[in-house]
Amino acid sequence: MERDRRTAIATFYCEGPLVAGIPVTPSDDVRNHLRARRLGDGDAVQLTNGDGLRAAATIRARGKRDIDLAISSVMSVARQPAIHLRAPVADRDRMLWLAEKATELEVASWQGVRFRRSASVTPRGEGAGFLAKLRARMVSALEQSGGAWLPPVRPDVDMDSAAPEPGLRIVLDPQGKSLASQLGRDSAGGVTLLVGPEGGIEDDELELLEKNGWRRARLGASTLRFETAAVAAIGVIRAAQESPEE
Repeated sequence: MERDRRTAIATFYCEGPLVAGIPVTPSDDVRNHLRARRLGDGDAVQLTNGDGLRAAATIRARGKRDIDLAISSVMSVARQPAIHLRAPVADRDRMLWLAEKATELEVASWQGVRFRRSASVTPRGEGAGFLAKLRARMVSALEQSGGAWLPPVRPDVDMDSAAPEPGLRIVLDPQGKSLASQLGRDSAGGVTLLVGPEGGIEDDELELLEKNGWRRARLGASTLRFETAAVAAIGVIRAAQESPEE
């Protein structure tokens, strides 16, 4: 069956400005993806720079290595209300899974937080090598979802440094009030969501968070893994941001 060249077949991440009429030279990763998808000269693709822009482009191939992406139009995509995710430094595979889902759900930023119980986890998701893998997973999730915003990854911090965040702050805790009851009109202005490690957050850590203005909130009766809890909580917050209480 002949391919419809007028419709974008796939989305690719291209760092930097996207301007109609100015061709983009694809990175080696994008070239590899083009070959894997069997895309070639004349095929339509969509580009995103992860900074709120989507572009319609066409592949121009004059050889295996002589390829550029001709941009025909660029669209600016509005960002959803902010959800800043503070994830525990924990099992690295589960952190990578969460990073993918958080990108698909368009969180505004990601930061790893070292809790006391993070020290006992092995293999932990931390260090420069891990952060490079995490960003690669985020880029892949952005391309798969056709998104326009790539969350910045902030350096890991100790729990003490994460405590004094500005704005509405929610920490997940089974003993807190229901998450929905903690949200309202102020959630539309942005929420920072903190998810604790396996085994929970120590009592003195929770006390410090409350002292610094964090609201404790629960999702339900079940004890959830941190990555499940984070995804579920983001969904609840998104719903509240779309229809804040009057």
